[in-house]
Amino acid sequence: MAWQVMLIFGSPVQKVHAPSHEIVNGKAENHAETPQRFDSVLAQVSSPVRAPADHGLAPILAVHEADYLAFLQSAFGEWRVAGRDGDAIGYAFPVRARRRLALARIDAKLGQFGFDAVTPIAAGTWEAAYWGAQAALGGIAAIAAGEARQAFALCRPPGHHAGADYFGGYCYLNNAAIAARAAIAAGMGPVAVLDVDYHHGNGTQDIFYADGSVLFVSIHADPRTDFPFFWGHAQERGAGAGEGANLNLPLPRGTVWRAYAGALAKALEAIAAFGARMLIVSYGADTLAGDPIAHFALTRDDMARMGAAIARLGLPTLTVLEGGYDVPALGDNVAAFLAGLESA
Repeated sequence: MAWQVMLIFGSPVQKVHAPSHEIVNGKAENHAETPQRFDSVLAQVSSPVRAPADHGLAPILAVHEADYLAFLQSAFGEWRVAGRDGDAIGYAFPVRARRRLALARIDAKLGQFGFDAVTPIAAGTWEAAYWGAQAALGGIAAIAAGEARQAFALCRPPGHHAGADYFGGYCYLNNAAIAARAAIAAGMGPVAVLDVDYHHGNGTQDIFYADGSVLFVSIHADPRTDFPFFWGHAQERGAGAGEGANLNLPLPRGTVWRAYAGALAKALEAIAAFGARMLIVSYGADTLAGDPIAHFALTRDDMARMGAAIARLGLPTLTVLEGGYDVPALGDNVAAFLAGLESA
C-alpha cells in the first residue's frame, strides 16, 4: 500500500463548544478558545479533512475515569436545572488532595473535577470534546492500518491540560493521551509524546507519570511565571515505573528560535534514546510572537523548522492540535508546521 503523506481528521461538531467568557485577571473576559480556531485551520490545511469514525467510549475510558466522563456529560444540564444562566464555571476548588466524595450540588462538582475558572462547560462542550478525541483516534487508526505515516488531528477544544479525572486550561479530554494509549493497544509502542505548546501539558504528564511505556517530553514556558504554574518544573522526572520517562524543558518568556532549537534538540535526543516507535506531538501555535495569552517569540518560519526537525526522527507521527490564540494566524502556522513535517 502506498502511504499518503498526511491525513487530516476533524469534525464540525467540534465547533459546538462555544463558551462566552472566562474569569481571568480578576474579571470576566471573552473566551479565547473559540470555534473560529477550527475554521482558521480548516481554511489553510492542504489536504481534505476526513470525518473520523466513532470509536466509542472505550479508548477514552482507557485514559479518563468513568465518573469524570459522566460528570462532563451531565454538568451543563445540572447547571441549568439548578436555575443558572450562561456557562457552568466553578468557583470553589479543594486546596488539599481531592477525595472521592458523593457530591450533589453542581457547584461542588465543578470544583471537584476542575482546577480553574477559565474552562467553562457550555451547551456543546461534551460533544465537541468527544469528537476531538475521535479525530485523534482516527489518526492513530490510519497509521496503524498502514494508510499513512503521518496524520493531523484538528482537535478543538484542546486536551493536554486535562487529567484522568479533571479539566482545566480550556481542556476536557486529553486527546494526546487517548491517542497514546490507543497506539499501545494497537502494538505500536513504545510511544513518545512531545508537547510543544507554550503551556506545559500537565494533564498528559499526570496521566503517564508512573507509566514507563510512554515518554512525555515538554518544551514550555517556565511555570514559575506561566500557567499551569504547579506542574512543568525541570525536577519532575516521573515516579515508580515511569521514573526517568518524564522530561520538562522550561524556557523563559521572550524565547526566540535559537534557544528553542536547543531545547528541541534535547527533546528529540531523549525520544531517540527511549527507543520510541510511535510519536505523538501536542502542537500549540501559541509559541508564536504576539499570541494574546503567551510570551515566546517564534515566527511562522520557525514553525516549519520545528516540524522539519521533528520529522528527522523518522517516526510514524500523529500531531494533535493544542493551543494557539492568534486566530487569524493560527491556520497559517499550523500549515507551516505540517509542511515542515512533510519536508524531511
